[in-house]
Amino acid sequence: MESITRDPLAFGVGARVTLSVMSDRYVEVILAAVDAADSTGLILETGDVSTYAGGDEQALLRWLTDLTQHVAATGLHASVQVLLSRGCPGEAICELPGGAGPRRVDAPRGRHTGSFASAEWALYPLEDIGSDERTPDHMREIYAAIDTAKASGTFVASEHFVTKLSGDLGRVLETVVAAWAGVGAHVQHVTSHLTVSLNSPSHAAGAETGAHA
Repeated sequence: MESITRDPLAFGVGARVTLSVMSDRYVEVILAAVDAADSTGLILETGDVSTYAGGDEQALLRWLTDLTQHVAATGLHASVQVLLSRGCPGEAICELPGGAGPRRVDAPRGRHTGSFASAEWALYPLEDIGSDERTPDHMREIYAAIDTAKASGTFVASEHFVTKLSGDLGRVLETVVAAWAGVGAHVQHVTSHLTVSLNSPSHAAGAETGAHA
């Protein structure tokens, strides 16, 4: 049903985010970041473990960038856990009415932040059936996402269970959200997991060797 794929909330487009700040000021920093991020067009629900944000892909990327850049600008060492999901608005049962199929959107565009980030990223195309025109092949979709990262210039290496990314924080987030949405043009249910490191002491040490953690 086209109406389902047009409505990001009905289609289950959203993110869960956990900020971890290595400082006794963590409450102040986290709450300030949530307050500072532009959540226009999104539904936000903050709990004791994570914050849920639901809405369209471009708005999610804007909010994620605002949120994490606010933390990066403090200069404090922090990590950010991001879980993205689209195409499964339910819980135990993941079915859309009328066989809605994939949701196709323009590639979300991010912005340069001036903050360095390193990240570990994984993407999961959750497709069992496929279609007459396209057989299910999760590695084909994963390689397509990695190609997106290589084209963006944020790709570092393929490692055990993750792809390593680094570069400007805004470009790293753009890579992940764009690849997630891009795979979603062919696969209804796609999830993606990202761990971002900000202001790590190893970033300065690794600058001389090209290694970051």
